Amino acid sequence: MKALIAMSGGVDSSVAAYLVQRQGYDCIGCTMKLYESEAGQHGCCTLEDVEDARAVAFRLGMPYYVFNYVERFREKVIGKFISCYERGLTPNPCIDCNRYMKFDALYERARVLGCDRIVTGHYARIEQEDGKYVLKKALWTEKDQSYVLYAMTQEQLAHTLFPLGALRKAETRAIAAAQGFVNAEKPDSQDICFVPDGDYARVIEEYTGKPCLPGRFLSTDGADLGEHKGVIRYTVGQRRGLGVAAGKPLYVCAIDAPNNRVILGPDEALFSDTALVRDFHWISGEASKSDLRCRVKIRYRQREQPATLHPLPDGGARIVFDAPQRAVTPGQAAVAYDGDTVLGGGEIVHP
Repeated sequence: MKALIAMSGGVDSSVAAYLVQRQGYDCIGCTMKLYESEAGQHGCCTLEDVEDARAVAFRLGMPYYVFNYVERFREKVIGKFISCYERGLTPNPCIDCNRYMKFDALYERARVLGCDRIVTGHYARIEQEDGKYVLKKALWTEKDQSYVLYAMTQEQLAHTLFPLGALRKAETRAIAAAQGFVNAEKPDSQDICFVPDGDYARVIEEYTGKPCLPGRFLSTDGADLGEHKGVIRYTVGQRRGLGVAAGKPLYVCAIDAPNNRVILGPDEALFSDTALVRDFHWISGEASKSDLRCRVKIRYRQREQPATLHPLPDGGARIVFDAPQRAVTPGQAAVAYDGDTVLGGGEIVHP
């Protein structure tokens, strides 16, 4: 069988390529060029990343290609990222990159090339249970990436391999070193690839060609607290960089983008026991017909929290947590788990 390996230039995807090749697959390596990076810039899609991926593919004796998806990435990922911030939401572009690029665009390319599987370096697992494919957390939970994969379909799971799901990061690096890979000690990228310096507002203004207008800070009871620098510069739960003098710490509690207002309040105002989620995607392909007890995480670095998931007639879900959660943030994903199995997830629209 043939496999198309998504190689970012990092150590994880390189070891994934090696492991799948050892399983007997006829492998093709590729890098998805997603945006135009600048010289000296860190992150993925840089010339250094392409050369590292090419070097590993050469060492493994597999063909290697660079596929240009700049326009599609701009439309599906960067465009949504900008739109969300302009509407007062806080998006997770890594989820959209997996949904629209790796397991959509790359999946299409794999079929054209006659590949039976696509392979990535994600730390997650795919298994079969009762005739269905299930997405599970990585065995090494500290590196688990199942949260950003919740949108995968049954068909995609059937044709995807995650070779690193049972490995620790140290084991991955040890394999890379033993194989003489140039990127065995390469640091992991921590930033959003197209925002390598973390300045979201600058990137949004550069892409749109227009400045984000200042507006008013209001307290939760409606008092005017001064001027903000544009809604794209704030997210729910934020404390730093507000520039508001008050007798006690204030946090962003909500963003009223249509009226260009940012609502500030005390920490206790950030807690909610409910999350309303739109377009809840069920990994099984079948929505639950009844309420479910599960555990839910509302951001990538959070531990799952006990909750009850109430499916809604419109395809969304209402999640009620056993204990109030801090900063339930519109635009982020709520992902539900049954033990180490991902049930599904969707975008939070309201606490």
